[in-house]
Amino acid sequence: MDIRKLQRIIVDALVEIKGKDIVVFNTEKLTDQFSRAVFASGTSNRHTVALAENVKEKVKAAGGSVIGFEGKESGEWVLVDCGDAIVHVMQPQIREYYNLEEVWGAKRVNMKIDPEYALPVRKTEKA
Repeated sequence: MDIRKLQRIIVDALVEIKGKDIVVFNTEKLTDQFSRAVFASGTSNRHTVALAENVKEKVKAAGGSVIGFEGKESGEWVLVDCGDAIVHVMQPQIREYYNLEEVWGAKRVNMKIDPEYALPVRKTEKA
């Protein structure tokens, strides 16, 4: 599946279940394991699991593959491995603690995401 189509399916699935602070990073120059890293926050353990489950369902329904799904038991951090894209759905405190967005240091993908659900771009950061 084309990476642009895959990232759109993932983001739309997260927005549909009202994920918060959604951001997509281009990781092509950092790793050959996957092309995109997608991050989103849930408001509770149940919400986090529901977001990840929706991503899994929507990707599969579009003909994509989900080759890994971890963290459902705790709901604090659920990872969905969609092959070319890795999706991290986290509780806000877990997301803040691990700060994976900064660790990866990747460039944000410039795509249309409803501002109510998107992670705001900091003034020092380029989209």
